[in-house]
Amino acid sequence: MAPRAVTRERLAGAARAALGGGRRLEAVERVAGGSKKGVYRLVMDDASTAVAYVWDDDENYWPAAPGDDDLTDPFSPGLGLDLFEAAHARLDALGVRVPAIRLVERAGVHGPSDLAVVEDVRGENLRDLVARDPRAAAPVLDRLGEALEAMRRHRAPGYGKVAVVDGSGASRGTSCEGVVLDRALRDLAEAASRDPRIGAARVRLEERLRDLAGAVRPRERYAVVHGELGPDHVLVDADGRPVLIDIEGTMYFDVEWEHVFLRIRLGDAYGPLAVAGLDEDRLALYLLAQRLSLTAGPLRLLDGEFPDRAAMAGIAEHNLRAALDLC
Repeated sequence: MAPRAVTRERLAGAARAALGGGRRLEAVERVAGGSKKGVYRLVMDDASTAVAYVWDDDENYWPAAPGDDDLTDPFSPGLGLDLFEAAHARLDALGVRVPAIRLVERAGVHGPSDLAVVEDVRGENLRDLVARDPRAAAPVLDRLGEALEAMRRHRAPGYGKVAVVDGSGASRGTSCEGVVLDRALRDLAEAASRDPRIGAARVRLEERLRDLAGAVRPRERYAVVHGELGPDHVLVDADGRPVLIDIEGTMYFDVEWEHVFLRIRLGDAYGPLAVAGLDEDRLALYLLAQRLSLTAGPLRLLDGEFPDRAAMAGIAEHNLRAALDLC
């Protein structure tokens, strides 16, 4: 598939700058899975490769919504080079493996959009490895657990996107659970407007969300979390190390948010990542909130031109049913 918003000439220039002169861009391959940015593998004539990230409106399949550019909202879309660089710096400082940055280029230098060229980690992702060979995946999960522990130990007195908190900024709201409740109520309203089954259960679901949020006790320090750490956002490098990708949404938040997402996405394979001492009240609230988010979000994405429509509809249906089971 040809690039949607970025020219081959710009990618060729970025590839030469990132990988050194004397090479010629041989091929550009779109990497499947990106919904908020363009992801392209750059193949040079000497077979060396890199990956280009392009943040551009034409590369973003998500319909625009009010507040998308509000960085004080921890859950606003993770878009752009500033968020990527801040998250990369924080994770790298914690010893968490992320693709090495080869080049960054801001909008207006050689094109209308932010662009980064990073190391091409050619191993399969953790989702595919777990499905193909659970025994081979076991040491990778152990290493991922070590990375998550390093992230959990690093605390901050405020919550929100890494770029905001590390920049001494403040996020909206008064607590993680409050932000999650507000978001869940919006997701509930959106899902109810799109599917009559959620519409029929809307009152029960809203009451359940408010009851769960009311049981959560205050907290004053927050850990580093990826935010959407599904196994498809973990690559495995040649040394068997997990490599976190799609990191722009990295934030300081309740660690329970991360573990609910991991449980949902990994299922039975989650076991090696389990940790003691998580807050059960937060886990209960965040589970229902994420089920609603994973219903409303995919339904909204299907309003646009996202290509893998059957898979996205399946995600919405699975989580819709799971949400109804929780009320």
